[in-house]
Amino acid sequence: MSDLLPIRRALLSVSDKTGLIEFGRFLAARGVEILSTGGTAKALREAGVPVKDVSDHTGFPEILDGRVKTLVPQVHGGILGRRDLPEHLAQMEQHAIAPIDLVAVNLYPFEATVAKGAGFEDCIENIDIGGPAMIRSAAKNHAGVAVLTEPQHFAEIQAEIEAKGGTTLATRRRLAAAAYARTAAYDAAISGWFAKQEGQDFPPRLSLPGVLRQGLRYGENPHQKAAFYVDGGNRPGIATATQVQGKELSYNNLNDTDAAYECVAEFDKPAIVIVKHANPCGVAVAGDLSKAWDAALLCDPVSAFGGIVAANRTLDAAAAEKITAIFTEVVIAPDADEAAKAVFAKKKNLRLLLTGGLPDAAAAGLAFKSVAGGFLAQSRDAGRVTQETLKVVTQRAPSRAEMADLLFAFRVCKHVKSNAIVYAKGLATTGIGAGQMNRAESSRIAAWKSEAAAKAAGLERPLAEGSVVASDAFFPFADGLEIAASAGATAVIQPGGSIRDAEVIAAADKAGLAMVFTGMRHFRH
Repeated sequence: MSDLLPIRRALLSVSDKTGLIEFGRFLAARGVEILSTGGTAKALREAGVPVKDVSDHTGFPEILDGRVKTLVPQVHGGILGRRDLPEHLAQMEQHAIAPIDLVAVNLYPFEATVAKGAGFEDCIENIDIGGPAMIRSAAKNHAGVAVLTEPQHFAEIQAEIEAKGGTTLATRRRLAAAAYARTAAYDAAISGWFAKQEGQDFPPRLSLPGVLRQGLRYGENPHQKAAFYVDGGNRPGIATATQVQGKELSYNNLNDTDAAYECVAEFDKPAIVIVKHANPCGVAVAGDLSKAWDAALLCDPVSAFGGIVAANRTLDAAAAEKITAIFTEVVIAPDADEAAKAVFAKKKNLRLLLTGGLPDAAAAGLAFKSVAGGFLAQSRDAGRVTQETLKVVTQRAPSRAEMADLLFAFRVCKHVKSNAIVYAKGLATTGIGAGQMNRAESSRIAAWKSEAAAKAAGLERPLAEGSVVASDAFFPFADGLEIAASAGATAVIQPGGSIRDAEVIAAADKAGLAMVFTGMRHFRH
C-alpha cells in the first residue's frame, strides 16, 4: 500500500460544524463522494454541497430515533477493510461495501451538556455511540483511512491534500493517536459523571479527561518538560482565565497563580493575596482593593517582589497603580476596568488574567497528587470553621476583634504549606511561617518575619505584637505557643487533639492568651 492515499469517498458527521462547509466544498470540488447523516447532511445541502445520506448508501434506514444509523457493515466494513489484503477486498466486493477513505466525526456534546446542568435523561441522550465506534474503526485502520476528530483538522488535511494529492501515513498515524485520545477523554467524562450519579467518590476505575491547553517551555526547572491540560470543568480560575497581556505563562506561574486565586476566594470582602512559591506571603481584607494591597504588602515586602497577586474584586486603577509599583509576575482577578487595564499595559511583561468569576471555596471536588506507580485522590479541602463551631479552652475568651482575626488567620492558614503558622491583626497577615519540619520553627520564622517587615516599614514594634496566631494543626508541645506569646500574640486558634493539649492550654493561660479549638486541621503538603 502506498504511503500517500487519495481521498475518493468521505464520511462527514459532526456535532461541531466549524469549518464543515468550507471542507465539504473543497472535497466536492475534487470529485470526492461525500456521505453524511442528519444535521450535517442538511447543513451541507443548504450550502450547495453534493451529499449522499448514509441510509441511501447502506440501503438501511435510520432507526430508533437516529440511535442506529452508522452501526452497519456497509459503514464499518468500508472503514475497517484493509486495502492491502486481497481477501478483504474480495469480501468487500462480494457484499457491495465501498471503501471509505476519510472519516470526520466529532461527538455529541456530552461534556457541554453536563456542564450546563442538564438532567439525567438529557445527559444520557448526549452519549454518542456511533461516533466513537467510527472514530475507533478509522483510527485502527489508519493505514488506509484518515480520521478527523477536531474542527482544526479540516484545514490541516485540506492543506496536505492540496500540496500532495492525498494524505500521508505520518499524518494519518498522528490523527489516529489524537482520535484515541479523544474517545478516551470522552469515555472518562462519561464514567466520571456516572460515578457521581451513583454517589461514588472513588470508583473502582478512575480515568481523568484532559485537553492540552498549551505546551510550556519547561516545568519547575529547565531540564523538566511540562504542559498545561484542562479538564473541561467550569470552576473559575487559571483554566477559565483570559490572558489580557504579558509573557507566556510558565509552569511555576500557573501553579502559584492557582494557589493565590484559591486563597483569595476564601474571603467575601475585598481581599488581596500575594503568593511566592505557592505560599501566601501577604493576605489582607479591607474596604477596597487598594487598602487591602497596602496591608498585604506590609506583611512581607521582600517576598512580594516577583510574586503573584490575586484579587477577589474587579481591579481598578488605584489598585493597579500600587500593584505595578513593584515587580509582579502575574495578576489574577475576576475582572479589571479599562483604567486598570491601561495601568497594567505599561508593564508589558506582566501577565494579567481575568477569570469572569471566583471559585467556590466550599465546593466539592477532587484533588490529585502523583506518586510512584499511581496517584493519590482526595476531596478538595473545602472545610471551614465558624465562630459557632469554635471551642474556647482557656480562662479568657477572645474579644470580638480577636475572634474576627482568628477566623481570618485560620482561613489563610489553610493555604500555607505545613507546618503552618499565621499571625494576623486587623484582618491582615503580620507574619507567616511555612513548610517547616516542626511547628516551633514555623512559629519562630513567622515571628522573625514580622520583625523584619516592621523594620522595613520603619515601625518600632514587630507586626506580630498584638496579633492573633493560627496553626494549621495542633501544637504537639507548648513550645510553639510560647514562641507566639513571646512574639506578642494575644489569642490562638488551632485544631486541638494533641495528647498534650492540657499542657498547651496551661501555657496559654499562664501567658494570658485566649485560645480556641477548631476540631479541624488544614495540612497542606
